[in-house]
Amino acid sequence: MKLQTPVQTGRSAVEVSLESQVITLGSCFADSIGRKMEELGFNILVNPFGTLYNPVSICNSVARLASGIPFESKDCMMMGAGSGLVCSFSHHTTFARETKEEFLSVANSALERASRLWNSASRVMITLGTAWCFEHIATGEIVSNCLKRDSKEFNRRRLSLAEVSSLLKNMVRRFPEKDFIFSVSPIRHLKDGAHGNQLSKSTLLLAIDDVIKAFPDRTDYFPAYEIFMDELRDYRFYAPDMTHPSEQATDYIWSRFVDWAVPAKDIPELERRLKDLAASRHRPINHR
Repeated sequence: MKLQTPVQTGRSAVEVSLESQVITLGSCFADSIGRKMEELGFNILVNPFGTLYNPVSICNSVARLASGIPFESKDCMMMGAGSGLVCSFSHHTTFARETKEEFLSVANSALERASRLWNSASRVMITLGTAWCFEHIATGEIVSNCLKRDSKEFNRRRLSLAEVSSLLKNMVRRFPEKDFIFSVSPIRHLKDGAHGNQLSKSTLLLAIDDVIKAFPDRTDYFPAYEIFMDELRDYRFYAPDMTHPSEQATDYIWSRFVDWAVPAKDIPELERRLKDLAASRHRPINHR
């Protein structure tokens, strides 16, 4: 009996070996996969600005990594909701601190390290979360995070296919020394309903397809979204919020990524590291 519709992946045109220097950018799904790679000893930097969702913020972050231009006082923003914390529109709120000085110290230390790694990275893994974005009305900036500020300060809109495609192609074109792996996060963004989420994901998928066609030798697409939606469509593979993948689902998608991207020569060493990691987490029972 056939109980699934398997997603055929084949082998990636962009391999990710244990020796590759990798940077991941994007949604919280990028965090999940990136942390697995980190635990297993890949040379990887995971989301140096924190979790990012829309293509504009991701491309802006890449530009900042390449330039290494430090953040300044003018980039600092007070967070809303009475938090009293300082952050920037380029960062996730995990970077927020009580003073401008503290925030800039943390943000620029992270940027300095990340810029060095960016220069040596040969693989860039990007997970797009949504085509929806928030534009700060006063500055015209598309923000990575609204920082819990008043919604009246922002316009919310969905990026067009042409915008996303142009952004991604320009980014890949600018860095001919790097190979790119794209994916679309399986996490659903349901503010605009199920149909609105599908329109957003479809925009991202079509834009990535444009990029792959333009740069077939150094880009590829990993179908995390399709694997989750088609092979793991049962709600038992969801976290309690019914939008994020469960730990089991993330593990399954990770195993599919390994089969797709990691060269065969690295698999025995990767399996050894996985066993060592499991053993390190084992807590012996003390019998008295």
